[in-house]
Amino acid sequence: MKALLVIDVQNGIVNLGDFKTELALMESVIKDFRTGSLPVIFVRHFDDSEESPLYKGSVGSELHGSLKDYADYVIEKQTPSSFFKTNLADTLDHLGVTHLFIIGFETEFCCMFTAVSAFDRGYKVTLIKNATGTGNTDESYGMPGLDIRRFVGTVLQWSSVIEVLDYEKYADKYFAENMM
Repeated sequence: MKALLVIDVQNGIVNLGDFKTELALMESVIKDFRTGSLPVIFVRHFDDSEESPLYKGSVGSELHGSLKDYADYVIEKQTPSSFFKTNLADTLDHLGVTHLFIIGFETEFCCMFTAVSAFDRGYKVTLIKNATGTGNTDESYGMPGLDIRRFVGTVLQWSSVIEVLDYEKYADKYFAENMM
């Protein structure tokens, strides 16, 4: 069975920039999974520091209003991996999931760490790279010209163990052919 992980679509991240395109693609993927009656699992990151935009209990830590009503399940985490010290693996096992699709925020952290962790646990993994976003920029890393999504997508694709697709290729392969 397939399931969708929607990672860290929270006010504290979404409010960092203009993510209208990414949010629209995320919603399209979510609707594809809903059409196929497949689970949509949201993951929320919490920080203990009151200065963090994702401080537990703050408005920033809440799921973004544009997508939150789509959540079938909500998993809470405190590290970049959605699996580390969470009940995600138990939830996926209970649902009989074998193939995870990943969208959401912090492409280079939470999406990438979760993709690798999922592979390590034996799941087939598909990252829909243009349905991810990050509040970081090439300036954040002191690497002028760095396209974070492209770089992460390339590294994961070159691994030959994680499938990386843009939305259009995902839709052609999985949704258009009614493979969901």
